[in-house]
Amino acid sequence: MTRLFMFEKPLGMRDTLPVLFERKQKIRSSIEKEMKNWGYQFMETPTLEYYDTVGAASATLDQQIFKLLDQQGQTLVMRPDMTAPIARVAASKLLKNDLPIRLAYSANVFRAQQREAGRPAEFEQIGVECIGDSTVSADGEGIALMIHSLLAAGLEDFRLSIGHIGFVQTFFRQILGTEERVKALTRYLYGKNYVGYREHVNELALSSIDKQRLLEFLTLKGRSQIIEKAFDLLENDIGKRAVTELQQLWDIIFDFGLDGKVTFDLTLVSHMSYYTGIVFEVYAGNVGFPIGNGGRYDLLLQKFGKQTGATGFAIRMDRLLEALEVDEEELERTSCVLFSSERRREAFDYAQKQRKLGNKVVLQDISGVKDIDACTSRYVDITFLVGKAGKEAALK
Repeated sequence: MTRLFMFEKPLGMRDTLPVLFERKQKIRSSIEKEMKNWGYQFMETPTLEYYDTVGAASATLDQQIFKLLDQQGQTLVMRPDMTAPIARVAASKLLKNDLPIRLAYSANVFRAQQREAGRPAEFEQIGVECIGDSTVSADGEGIALMIHSLLAAGLEDFRLSIGHIGFVQTFFRQILGTEERVKALTRYLYGKNYVGYREHVNELALSSIDKQRLLEFLTLKGRSQIIEKAFDLLENDIGKRAVTELQQLWDIIFDFGLDGKVTFDLTLVSHMSYYTGIVFEVYAGNVGFPIGNGGRYDLLLQKFGKQTGATGFAIRMDRLLEALEVDEEELERTSCVLFSSERRREAFDYAQKQRKLGNKVVLQDISGVKDIDACTSRYVDITFLVGKAGKEAALK
């Protein structure tokens, strides 16, 4: 390997240094505890899955999927999300007696990035899936749990926006007619390109009334009052079911006492094509991307031979850490015992007593330290247990 690439990593891959790793672990533990308290059980799936099953079901763009061949010539993928693998397991092993199941996970997923993107190709998601429950109540539970999980992680300043894929698709079809025209207009919503959306609408061969309805659609953002505005945009009650579900969802969120954290954004859509109903995403602080998202995916289980409803969400750990403004250089509260060989046993006993008290202690033979000053500045507390020979070595 040339020296040019000696310290490089593959595109989109990152190192997690010790202080950040420790902080990430604490945040993960807090979220996991909250999810377990709500009755969700954690599970794991393989890093590698078959392309024809999980890869095809994941709804991740094909050019973003890492692919490789096994020894039998089968195409494998590194899991691009966790929803599809868990759907596979649920359909094959867990769904019994038509009872809903609540599953949780914390795992790394992999999505290839373009060189100019600057985004991670490997990142950790922590999330839940409620499978086998088609009620709006399950959607409300997922949103409430996401909010409580973020609060458990220590995040206070965030906003959760709720939309409905079914409403957007029905409303657009009602006016535009064909799927091609619906997809063309929806693309502007993916990137939140509202200027481009307006320009596209004005260029369409539609009546002035229909154009106005499409432009008014962009105003469907806010609290519960926008539900009435959504009803007013519909014709012949087509799409009424989706708006009714949003009304029911608001009532559920209000009963959870979380209405202060939630707003509606009916322009919200997702790149993940398996979503079929209520969708939501969370933004926080100065992070320019959602730190978490989720929604209902009632058709995904069909790909694995089961017909049942499901909903869930995932939190991006890297973006959550950014929102929490975790400092990678933050000094850990670790003490150090510097010892010489003649006081080794005493140093070992002292360190062990401190560890039993819950303190972090490093044991360091003084003969292995070249710069005492640098060593003492690294730790919050230094204990010297050295004999005469050790002192002489330290002075040198």
